[in-house]
Amino acid sequence: MSEKYQEIIRAELAANKVAVVIPCYKVKKHVIPLVRAIKAPVLKIYCVDDGCPEKSGKHIEKHVKDKRVRVIYHKENKGVGGAVKTGYREALEDGMDIIVKLDGDGQMDPALIPLFIQPILLGHADYTKGNRFFNPEGVKQMPKVRFFGNAGLSFLTKLSSGYWHMFDPNNGFTAVHAETLRALPLEKVADGYFFESDLLFRLNTIGAVVQDV
Repeated sequence: MSEKYQEIIRAELAANKVAVVIPCYKVKKHVIPLVRAIKAPVLKIYCVDDGCPEKSGKHIEKHVKDKRVRVIYHKENKGVGGAVKTGYREALEDGMDIIVKLDGDGQMDPALIPLFIQPILLGHADYTKGNRFFNPEGVKQMPKVRFFGNAGLSFLTKLSSGYWHMFDPNNGFTAVHAETLRALPLEKVADGYFFESDLLFRLNTIGAVVQDV
């Protein structure tokens, strides 16, 4: 990476506020190390306890003293999409510019966050998402049923969303620009398992640029 390119990234980071949203449901064993691993440039971390029977939110409040962390509670489980949308709305109210979504089960490495926000910072994308199929080793480790299921879902999502270049539609490691979120009818996006796929469909309706990472 050239020095000039690094200067551009630093300038864009200084001008943008980055937040992370973590939906929390039955993630008590994994969420503390995940939250602690989130470093700069993240300014806010929204942990949404989605009616978690393990009381993940209370667990976070007890063991994490990071001032960036805010725990938000749902009295009843709304599903991963419902939890993420709550986090999105809080981030927008707080004036965040780029919002990253991480699952609370610890399977996503926060050290990769810069890879997700750089295309948005540089104006190359409005929304970025992970794609495990870029890594041959990751594909080899994936069970065949899950691999073919993902391939089929990817094709159906391409048909419905119009994003023919993307793959792994239900990948939960994502980042989005706040202005893109404000243009979306979040109340209409699915609350459950198909949240990411439905979000892609909604993104296409507003002409958002989506990039796989």
